[in-house]
Amino acid sequence: MQKSRYTEEQIVGILKESEAGVATAELCRKHGISEQTFYRWKAKYGGLEVSEAQRLRHLEEENRKLKQLVAEQALDIVGFKAVLSKVYGPPRDCKGTVHGQTVCENVSGLTGAEHQSAPGAAPVENFQLHIRRN
Repeated sequence: MQKSRYTEEQIVGILKESEAGVATAELCRKHGISEQTFYRWKAKYGGLEVSEAQRLRHLEEENRKLKQLVAEQALDIVGFKAVLSKVYGPPRDCKGTVHGQTVCENVSGLTGAEHQSAPGAAPVENFQLHIRRN
């Protein structure tokens, strides 16, 4: 982001001149700014005192730092998940996802059809699907 040539104190001073009755075109010419810049400043700093404008700048800077910290932590989490999936692999008993939930087989490792045809298999009603939330 480009740094402003004017400090908050100077911007508030220019806006105070405007409130005192100096024409906008004359102010812009005197201070070497465009009318667009003047109206942008008026929208952002209009009605603020110097101390409030400085506080606004400090809060915006703190907000930027916090957003950067959250983004870095999100990247760390993605990296940790990638490493863990390589080390431990995906759960062996899971078949995939259905409506955002992970569907897993029963403990024997057989699906319902395989379970029925296995020798000495228990009835199908004992077959259980375990659903794990992601």
